[in-house]
Amino acid sequence: MDSLLGKRIHINGIVQGVGFRPFVFGLAERHVLHGWVRNTSAGVDIEVDGAPNALDAFVAALTTEAPPLAQIDEITAVTIPANGFTTFEIVHSEAIRGAFQPISPDVSICDDCLRELFDPNDHRYRYPFINCTNCGPRFTIIQDIPYDRPFTTMAPFEMCDNCRREYEDPHDRRFHAQPVACPVCGPQVWLETVNGNQLPVYSEQLTVHPSPITDHRLLITDYAEDAIQHARRLLTEGKIVAVKGLGGFHLACDALNETAVTTLRARKLRRDKPFALMMPDIETIEQHCFVNEAERDLLLSRERPIVLLYRRPESLIATAVAPNQNTIGVMLPYTPLHYLLLEKSSIVNVAARRFAHQSSILVMTSGNLSEEPIAYTNDEARSRLANLADAFLLHNRDIHTRCDDSVMRVVGSRSPVAEQTTHQQPATSYQLPLRRSRGYAPFPVKLPWDMPPTLAAGAELKNTFCITNGRYAFLSHHIGDMENYETLQSFEQGVAHFERLFRVTPELIAYDMHPNYLASRYALARAEREGITAVPVQHHHAHIAAVMAENGHRGDHPVIGVSFDGTGYGDDGAIWGGEFLIADYTRYERPYHLIYTPLPGGDTAVREPWRLALAWLRHCGLGIADLNPAFSIPHSAPQIVWQQMEKGINAPPTSSIGRLFDAVAALVGIRATVNYEAQAAIELESMVNPSETGHYPFTIHHSLFIIDPAPLIHAILADLRRHTAIPTIAARFHNSVAHMVRQVCDDLRTRYQINEVALSGGVWQNVTLLTQTVQLLQADGFSVLLHSKVPPNDGGLALGQTAVASNMSKK
Repeated sequence: MDSLLGKRIHINGIVQGVGFRPFVFGLAERHVLHGWVRNTSAGVDIEVDGAPNALDAFVAALTTEAPPLAQIDEITAVTIPANGFTTFEIVHSEAIRGAFQPISPDVSICDDCLRELFDPNDHRYRYPFINCTNCGPRFTIIQDIPYDRPFTTMAPFEMCDNCRREYEDPHDRRFHAQPVACPVCGPQVWLETVNGNQLPVYSEQLTVHPSPITDHRLLITDYAEDAIQHARRLLTEGKIVAVKGLGGFHLACDALNETAVTTLRARKLRRDKPFALMMPDIETIEQHCFVNEAERDLLLSRERPIVLLYRRPESLIATAVAPNQNTIGVMLPYTPLHYLLLEKSSIVNVAARRFAHQSSILVMTSGNLSEEPIAYTNDEARSRLANLADAFLLHNRDIHTRCDDSVMRVVGSRSPVAEQTTHQQPATSYQLPLRRSRGYAPFPVKLPWDMPPTLAAGAELKNTFCITNGRYAFLSHHIGDMENYETLQSFEQGVAHFERLFRVTPELIAYDMHPNYLASRYALARAEREGITAVPVQHHHAHIAAVMAENGHRGDHPVIGVSFDGTGYGDDGAIWGGEFLIADYTRYERPYHLIYTPLPGGDTAVREPWRLALAWLRHCGLGIADLNPAFSIPHSAPQIVWQQMEKGINAPPTSSIGRLFDAVAALVGIRATVNYEAQAAIELESMVNPSETGHYPFTIHHSLFIIDPAPLIHAILADLRRHTAIPTIAARFHNSVAHMVRQVCDDLRTRYQINEVALSGGVWQNVTLLTQTVQLLQADGFSVLLHSKVPPNDGGLALGQTAVASNMSKK
């Protein structure tokens, strides 16, 4: 006994719901240690007795051999006298008042569970809710911490004896897997028509085989199987099925059926915005898309995001899936139900054989009417999706937090045209988040300083909010565009849930300076009601702060911030969006910006880019006759808009680069009007000829600190008169913006002695512009900060707001 010592260990990070305690149990057995491990609201606590060498090896292995889903942020180990333990136990969890811990995002089905799902000898064969400690729902079912079953939406499902044995066996991979279930005791699937009737079940054709567990199990399994197979038949018939998933409902239809996709567009009121697809396996994706190694890894990752891929020209996917696009968003199945719904054939029973030939590529778009939050309860789906879906594939495992699919893109991968026409090696690839939600949220961004408890309300479009506690910044799941009461409700519910989960009572509330943003109004009203300090944060400063924060920048020196987007409220009341800032977390100055032009009609100009084209023509001393004649614009409209600009009526000034992209798209004849955000710019990028290296000039007025694209506009019009191909013009325009950024940054480096450039804002979702700009800056010796953890668009803005507000509070 004298040779034994003890260790008291505390671990912070994502260490609950990831198989950490059974891992510790097995590790203790291997090193012949005695003691206990438990979850608390603050993380994981361990006390062990053993030989000193074994204790040291044990502590080292906690980090080097941790389960794949675990992330250890901090571990403390204190040597204490041996306690005299004789066994090693996993003891009950302990709630600690005020303590918190990070929560694991939802995780796609693991290989072990997938194998069991299709193993006829396994008692969870074809069970749509199979999971273990290495996979399954987490964030979307948790109601409070510690992460134990009573605090999840699985609480109503009492485990059967078999599941209980697995749950309590430290050697089983389902040990303390909180969503563990089987056909006997767990959630079930059924199919309903839009009027609430369950569709007929072919019960007379089902054969119930004796089971070592219970005869009842296979009857339930076949009932769910019949529902799934009936849904598959409806999809092949061109119907639309609302499918309940991990974080909400999808609207599904056959992606190869042009009529079905067009019907879904009409019902959803979504004219052109691309739909996401789900395909059964990577081989199918490669039949329809170009996939490089980095994209393949991302598709197969446990996060399973939607990945934007270049479409193969021979693909038979309906053109209505992504009109006027050369990319499509694709994801792999991430739940057992998805795998059952997308399998290429099924011979489980007579009913299943009847529907053996099914579509294996589905549109899987968010279950909502355009611009509304995703439906996530059965009753909500029945009421809100009744006019959109022909049937509902439902289940009775409640979703506590709605959570949309994440969207990612690999930067550095080139289009197949570029591969064939250029000889340059592609840049090193990295992941660019476009929407950070399922699979990633609420995974925190860890910052290099402690922050006071802060709530950042985010922006109006692509809203997310952010809660901070200590060094953790918890960026929320995707909320959406804050343009209606339903989305505001979803925002408020999400804020309340995060504050409860992460034990935060805000001392600061950060908000965007725009006076009409719903999120800002919420922040100001709450600050006044609760006596909380409210901190306004300028939109583009927040963008630059966000990319600095995710890169761990301490803020001890400023950066050159290039903040390009469509809309942001400026200090002077104008609409900014083409900004060069010298910024740290507490201050910024604006040495250059795009020259102001009118935004005739305000938000109407955003929806009608021909107005923006007209504004730039006016700026260049040109006239209405220079508008692209291909558009069917009402004859008197351009003259009215011209007069509107002349008189300054509802024509606020803007310096937005995003609006310049829209104007150019209209000038060259791509888009006169749009029906979703950035549509004109996206279609302009899709036209780029990657082999074109030419570029147009900008005028940079060093004395006035403004950037004037008038020479660029004149050059584009000259190319149009020469009948230059639109892909060439599109490429030259993108090249021009990249060269302008490098030129301005060179000037700022000389003036301010700063060599670090931070790129943020929605325009940097344009991977053509991003790739060219980064290559030019790096070739010029700049260090470039880029987004890889949070989106460059307004979905990452709240992170920057928290960084600015917390640092300003110290001042």
